[in-house]
Amino acid sequence: MATDWQDALRALLPDQPAEDTAREESYATEPAEAQQRERLDIVLERKGRAGKTATIVTGFTIPDESVRRIAAQLKSALGTGGSARGGEILVQGDRRNDVLRLLTSFGYRARII
Repeated sequence: MATDWQDALRALLPDQPAEDTAREESYATEPAEAQQRERLDIVLERKGRAGKTATIVTGFTIPDESVRRIAAQLKSALGTGGSARGGEILVQGDRRNDVLRLLTSFGYRARII
């Protein structure tokens, strides 16, 4: 009897788990008490962007990998582009209120400046 392609792939990659396990990602990337201590600032910026607006989130004290994960969640939820660099998140467009709402739902204290 012929094996299916998944069995053949498992035979080639024995270190991989046999069953497909879905990873659950949590919006909380650190303990809740640490999230409540820091306050994030949400700023609208236009300078150096050829007149285009960008929403910037600053004030993170967590590792850059966690900031990138939060940025990905924000971009996905808002359906917009952006990036995370140097402990800051950039979201394309004027999305200050939406970003504030999402960060608050993630457990962060944030304010619009």
